Amino acid sequence: MQNLGRIAQRIQDSLEEKDTVREIAIKSSRAIIRMSSGVVHGMHKGQNGEMLLAEAIDEAHRLKSVLSEHVDIWHSGIVQDALQEVAEAAILTSIVNGQELPDPEQLGMPGTAYLMGMADTIGELRRFSLEALRRGETTVAEKYLDIMEELFLVIMRFDYPDALVSIRRKQDIARSVLEKTRGDVSIAVSGERLRERLSDLEKRL
Repeated sequence: MQNLGRIAQRIQDSLEEKDTVREIAIKSSRAIIRMSSGVVHGMHKGQNGEMLLAEAIDEAHRLKSVLSEHVDIWHSGIVQDALQEVAEAAILTSIVNGQELPDPEQLGMPGTAYLMGMADTIGELRRFSLEALRRGETTVAEKYLDIMEELFLVIMRFDYPDALVSIRRKQDIARSVLEKTRGDVSIAVSGERLRERLSDLEKRL
């Protein structure tokens, strides 16, 4: 029993270190979420959020480095939620700017977090599509709808247990969002065509 104290001390030291790292991870994750949300909100206002996005991505890489020896914390809920947020912001930025999508490795995250962020991007693209419809830009709205459908087909390829990737709920939400957007765009396009026909008819009369 002479080594009991040493064993207890090592356990305590390990837990103290993990608790310190956990606090760092929580603070970092909140910063990533805040910056990523700022990027998305700014985009809907026509603001360029690329610098803020770069900061969020840098923070994600720093967090990955800090947690390199703490895999359990890396895979914890708040960290993965933060990575999903930055994935969504990065994917949305690339789409709106007409750029190639970033790889998960570029963003410092596992493919599962990237996939979850991609699913959330579909909802944000609906907002862009509706904003285009309000401006009377049906062609732009259709473009965003097409991208939504493309992303949806990708996320639906992944049919795995929740223990691997908890994407089923997001798939269901994305399906609903896509169906609503199809309906909204279809109505707008039909209305535009009707107005064009009426205008042509008036000119003939």
